[in-house]
Amino acid sequence: MGVLVGRKAPRFNASAVINGNQIVEDFSLDQFIGKKHVVLFFYPKDFTFVCPTELHAFQEKLEAFKAKGVEVVAVSTDTEQSHWGWLQVPKKQGGIQGVTYPMVADTNKTISSNYDVLVGEYDYNDEGDLIATGEMIAYRGLFLIDKEGIVRHQLVNDLPLGRNVDDTLRMVDALQFFEKNGEVCPANWAEGKSGMDATHDGVASYLSKN
Repeated sequence: MGVLVGRKAPRFNASAVINGNQIVEDFSLDQFIGKKHVVLFFYPKDFTFVCPTELHAFQEKLEAFKAKGVEVVAVSTDTEQSHWGWLQVPKKQGGIQGVTYPMVADTNKTISSNYDVLVGEYDYNDEGDLIATGEMIAYRGLFLIDKEGIVRHQLVNDLPLGRNVDDTLRMVDALQFFEKNGEVCPANWAEGKSGMDATHDGVASYLSKN
C-alpha cells in the first residue's frame, strides 16, 4: 500500500496487553473513532535495545498526548505473552515495566503487512514449503490517525533508527491546529506560532511577516 496518508487506516482486531498487565483478546482502534486521535506506532521486537528507549519515551509523554485527546498504541509481531513478560521486567534490567498504553500482538503479521511496514517477504517453493526472506518483523512505522480514522501523517524508520517523540507531539499539534483554525502549518511550525492562510495573498502576508 505504500503511502497511507489520506486513506482510512487499515482496521484490525488482535490480542493486546493494556494497562501494563491485562491481556485482552479483541483490541481494535474502532473504539476511538469519533472520539480520539490515535498515534499508532510499530516497533521491531520485544527484549531488544532501541525499542525500550522508544517505548519508555512514549510513556514519559503519555499525559501530554492524553491532554490533547490522543491515544497511543504500540504494535510488534511478538505475542501478547511476550509483551506481558517484558512489561514485568524493570527498566534498569532492560524491561518496559511502567508502560501503560496498549501493546498489540501482531503475531500473524497481517497488521504490519497492511500498514506496509513488514520487513521481509514470504513465498512457497516448488515443493510447497513456506520460505521467507528477512526476519518478518516490523519497521519503526508511526501513523497519526484522526477522529474519522484517516491517516494524516506517517513516518517509517529503518530498524536501527529511533524516533523523536517530541516531533510526534508537534505533528499532533499541527494537525489539531489545522482542524481548529483551517490554516496550514509552514516549515518548522510549532505550537504557539502562527499558521498560514493557504491562498496566494495569505502566503505573501505570512512571508512578509516572517
